[in-house]
Amino acid sequence: MAMTEKTPTGLLTAWRQGIPKEYKTAFVSAFVLGLLIHMPVLLSDIPNHDGLGSMYFDQNMITSGRWFLTVACGFSSYYTVPWVIGLLGLFFLGLAAAALAALLEIRDPVTAALLAGLLVSFPALASTFAYVFTMDGYMLALLLAVLSVLCTKKWRKGFLPGALCLAFSMGTYQAYLPFAILLCCYESLMIFMEEGKPGRKAAKILPYFYMGVLGVVFYYVLLRILLLIQGKELASYQGIDGMEGGSSAFGPDAFSHIYRDFASFTLKGNVFFQNVFSAAAVLALAILTLSVLGGLARKRKWWKCPGFFAIIALTAVILPLAANVILLISPDVTYHLLMRYQWVLLLILPLAFVDRAAGRDRAGNVLRKGALLAAAVLVFHYGLADNIGYSNLQKRYEKTYAYCVRLLDRIEQTEGYYQGIPIAMVGVVGYNPFPETDITLPVTSNMIGLNGDTLLYTGENYEVFIKNYLGATLNILSPEEMEDIYFSPEYIEMESFPAASSVKVVDGIMYVKTENVGRD
Repeated sequence: MAMTEKTPTGLLTAWRQGIPKEYKTAFVSAFVLGLLIHMPVLLSDIPNHDGLGSMYFDQNMITSGRWFLTVACGFSSYYTVPWVIGLLGLFFLGLAAAALAALLEIRDPVTAALLAGLLVSFPALASTFAYVFTMDGYMLALLLAVLSVLCTKKWRKGFLPGALCLAFSMGTYQAYLPFAILLCCYESLMIFMEEGKPGRKAAKILPYFYMGVLGVVFYYVLLRILLLIQGKELASYQGIDGMEGGSSAFGPDAFSHIYRDFASFTLKGNVFFQNVFSAAAVLALAILTLSVLGGLARKRKWWKCPGFFAIIALTAVILPLAANVILLISPDVTYHLLMRYQWVLLLILPLAFVDRAAGRDRAGNVLRKGALLAAAVLVFHYGLADNIGYSNLQKRYEKTYAYCVRLLDRIEQTEGYYQGIPIAMVGVVGYNPFPETDITLPVTSNMIGLNGDTLLYTGENYEVFIKNYLGATLNILSPEEMEDIYFSPEYIEMESFPAASSVKVVDGIMYVKTENVGRD
């Protein structure tokens, strides 16, 4: 019998039986619901504007501070193969869901399933899937961010491996740092709610602080070493060079900007509240959470302690800072939906709190079931929003394809054209001759990568789309070479495509005007 247990099958069986049901439920739910919700993008080759130039990309983004991304994305090769990348990404996401269930001490399989459902349906993940060429690496970064907090909680000196997990998470994608911070804040609040002396509580909270500080230090030290080895410097893209001390993040308006952004996105970002059903579900989840908290305050007589109200006030102050910590590094960052995945914790943590803190009596069961129902409504409506976005992404590709077929034909039929002729072209498609046709904006207005009408924003977009999807090679001038041409009288006087004057040869260069600059 002992020999049987030592076989690979026996060890696998023992390992599987040793995993609590809730964790397995979270993993399977994340993977299966992820397939059901995101299948359209996994089974298609529908790139967004960034994906056009990333069909093969080694992901060496060290100048953006992402020194581990090339390794994280290397498992699926550097080719954009959505099915493989998607499956690997969902595997990492399933592990992250299981780790979250363990961290949050979920004991109910239904709660674990809905926790996973919120994680895979939240629209920020759909925006990440729109950038599918890097999605698996980002999901690994998310998993590492969760593991950083889980290690700190479960092991006596877990802040050390936790710090390494956080460093490698940031080295893959820095946007998941707020995810880890919010989880640390939640665990700290749970410690405060325990019975015991304040000193002992503080001692239990300090490892999370150690993990965060050491994680950032490890990340930065490894970044500087790898930059030195490769002979590179941090780029100014998205203000990442602000880590070098050139950022004005702590200026007089920085903190007010953080709070305004938090309130604006949460209340008006068209993500939490897309319709009356999702708004009602979020409101119900908030009320149920406050009801459980109020019940605990009455039962344990917290209302008699001034510290209780001080902690509530401090939480209200810290929450926007924790969610928006990226704005402290780079206040001018273009803060799009990919970087706001941490907002899903504003739904997951209340669900976990109700599951953990609601009483086991009849009233507690009612509160718990109400929270589960609210979460189920959100999973359904967020999954629906994701698929509306994917539908528009498919239409964007088809409209871009049709547009480029017509444009390429005009270019090749214009007198003076020859293979390799320099072509002066920008990327914006003029909206006067081509009215906006995206009907999904009431749902997708904030879902970067999934909204809009076309995939074309730069001359390079035209070049790679026509090359990879139409099989023709154009010699499009760089933006620097376009500067003088763009503001020249000849270019300004031209009409936008599909007008007859939209394509012509001037001094050996083919001018192609796709947008309406110079026209009122």
